[in-house]
Amino acid sequence: MNRKLIAGLGGAIALNMLHEYLRKNYAGAPHVNEVGEQALSQGLAKAGIVLTNHQARYRATLAADVASNGLYYALTATHLPLLSGTLAGVGAVYLPSRMGLDDRPVASTDQKKLMTVGYYLFGAVVTRLIYKTIR
Repeated sequence: MNRKLIAGLGGAIALNMLHEYLRKNYAGAPHVNEVGEQALSQGLAKAGIVLTNHQARYRATLAADVASNGLYYALTATHLPLLSGTLAGVGAVYLPSRMGLDDRPVASTDQKKLMTVGYYLFGAVVTRLIYKTIR
């Protein structure tokens, strides 16, 4: 199980590195982090916690994202990366609006939708490659 967790964490980090690079360097890139910040803020608000500092909210979101995606990838992408990545990406595009979040950062254009799914596919494939290498 440790190898799966290491691989999942590697895939999640790769996903976030790709996202951050494209978000900062390409105007049409999705901003998955904004949806994550919304979700984190809503969850913390229910616990009576408000993060007013943008940098603190961003860092907390990034940490939660890497942890949750790492665990998801460890459980799914080590054996079924294409299915795992596709499902995660489709979920990232279509679930925010159903959860009361603004989905525009990831779903306002077809390009953003495809790129978002691509990010999660990339993370899943990296997970599988790491897992095969260390297994």
